[in-house]
Amino acid sequence: MEQEMAKYRENLPLLNGGTFLSDGGMETTLIFHDGFELPHFASFVLLSSAEGRRKLRQYYTHYLDVARRHDTGFVLDTATWRANADWGDKLGYDAEALATANRDAVALLTGLRTEYERPQAPIVLNGAIGPRGDGYKAGRMNAAEAEEYHAAQVATFAASEADMVSGVTLNNVAEGIGIARAARRHGMPCAISFTVETDGRLVTGQSLQDAIETVDAETDSYPHYYMINCAHPSHFDGALDQAQSWIKRIGGIRANASMMSHAELDESETLDAGDPADLARRYRSLTGRMPQLRVLGGCCGTDHRHIAAICEACLPRAALSA
Repeated sequence: MEQEMAKYRENLPLLNGGTFLSDGGMETTLIFHDGFELPHFASFVLLSSAEGRRKLRQYYTHYLDVARRHDTGFVLDTATWRANADWGDKLGYDAEALATANRDAVALLTGLRTEYERPQAPIVLNGAIGPRGDGYKAGRMNAAEAEEYHAAQVATFAASEADMVSGVTLNNVAEGIGIARAARRHGMPCAISFTVETDGRLVTGQSLQDAIETVDAETDSYPHYYMINCAHPSHFDGALDQAQSWIKRIGGIRANASMMSHAELDESETLDAGDPADLARRYRSLTGRMPQLRVLGGCCGTDHRHIAAICEACLPRAALSA
């Protein structure tokens, strides 16, 4: 089994061409659409009950059904964005309990892969790693501290059937470097996803270009690709200068539905689901200008309807044959 996993990780299907979908805003969907109370925005707590696991499985199948209709691959993210030590401590999870939650999150996805994967539509199991702190506020760790901090979660994924890991909703370069180094230490393929403010820059003021180039320089370009998530396309579209070579390192987009700033979203008590058709048109523009984009999903406020609209806009042939 270990040899098979290592071989699969060395030849991830999403690196061999084709478009892969992903899910949308897991936590916003579970809270605002399904009525769950998620303490500290942590969806991994649902793994501790049969009803919670059933709900998570139902959540994923909405998206997998979209991918099946469009005959495309899928990157299945674990429900572990908050499953690290600091957030776990706030939720009453010690190191052993967190490791169990991370393993259970992968186990849930392995069953879904068995059910939905087809030769022409592979499914990649991705261990989702969130920031140590608030995704909207800059962290204070240096790269070495970030590597040590996130190594426990990476190690758990490396010992499971997860195919890769991704650092998501990162707002500072040090954490991106640390996660990439931890992934390399444990032999896990990885992606790094930054979030930006309405000016297209990280909350630290650093540009996307500088962030990506710095992580590459400090990790020997270890991440297979980078993504942008948890920001509306209108926030970062202007920062994507097609004449620059670093743009080619961006392999995925998981945008918010809402045009609101992070500060506005933080204070909002209702869900802004935006305009799925408009969001889909923006994705079509991005994929037209960035043919290297391979992972298309959503973030806060998006659900399977947004992903379906993105499919219809960006994969017209598949949509016509569905």
